[in-house]
Amino acid sequence: MEQDMQQRLDAQDNKLDQIYISVEKTRKYFLWTLIGTLVTFFVPLIGLAFAIPFFLRTLTSAYGL
Repeated sequence: MEQDMQQRLDAQDNKLDQIYISVEKTRKYFLWTLIGTLVTFFVPLIGLAFAIPFFLRTLTSAYGL
């Protein structure tokens, strides 16, 4: 009886280890997805912060304002 219980506990321990590995892979995937999303959102905003003044300067000099 006790050996059967020990085998079950060992099997559960093995499954828990596999679940932990899977969860860590999923967590890392979500982390890199979040980082990629933030980069693709903020990099164009930073680019616009430099591009808009350049275009405004070009427009004002073209119209002589």
